[in-house]
Amino acid sequence: MAMDNSSNDSNTVSIAVDTETTDYDFSIGVVLSEAWEKTSGIKGSFWAAGAIFFVVVLILATVVGGGSALLFGNGETGAGMLMPLIIQLVMMAVMYPFMAGIVMLGIERSVDLPLSYKSVFGYFSYTLPLLGVAVLMSILVAIGFILLIIPGIYLSLAYMFAVPLVVEKNLGIWEAMETSRKAVTSHWFKLFFLFLIMGILVMISAIPFGIGLIWTYPMMVVMLGILYRDIFGVDAEGSLIQE
Repeated sequence: MAMDNSSNDSNTVSIAVDTETTDYDFSIGVVLSEAWEKTSGIKGSFWAAGAIFFVVVLILATVVGGGSALLFGNGETGAGMLMPLIIQLVMMAVMYPFMAGIVMLGIERSVDLPLSYKSVFGYFSYTLPLLGVAVLMSILVAIGFILLIIPGIYLSLAYMFAVPLVVEKNLGIWEAMETSRKAVTSHWFKLFFLFLIMGILVMISAIPFGIGLIWTYPMMVVMLGILYRDIFGVDAEGSLIQE
């Protein structure tokens, strides 16, 4: 089994590398339409995974925040001043594997694989590379916003596929970020307007007491999965979903 997985990993990496030089295209209307159609198969798993994510983050924030307050008080010591950074790194280390799991629900739905909320627990083996991606993206995007804002906006969108490229294609930190950036750059404005439209739909759906988010938030995740599928391809046999 390990030999087969290695073979699959090799194949999927080659797909990502080829995509750097192969053009692709998509229709905004077609992507939105397909995402809406496929939303019917993800809502239960998505919201169950989202609830788990919320509870874990809430507990972690309470434990880590409370513990740091007890140990370092108001942060006047050198160690206390470092605590906000340490807390942020700990939060990222826990949150990003869960976020990867939620994104992968959308990707797996895009190729009609069976879904389970339990799959969000399947990506903690990627904690270190995901943390590396999170930290490096945060630094580069922050620098981009400092440099006249526009570079920050560009990078925020350009790196949107870095997380799934780490867990689905087993790419390294910088390779995943650059593969995402190069792929997105070829249709940056089209992708920007697609996410702008989706963002408007999400905001409108939240107006009636947030009820519409039951459909539009999972739809956005599926939309991301469809884009990933069409740009990079999906290794269905390597899925981490377990029945």
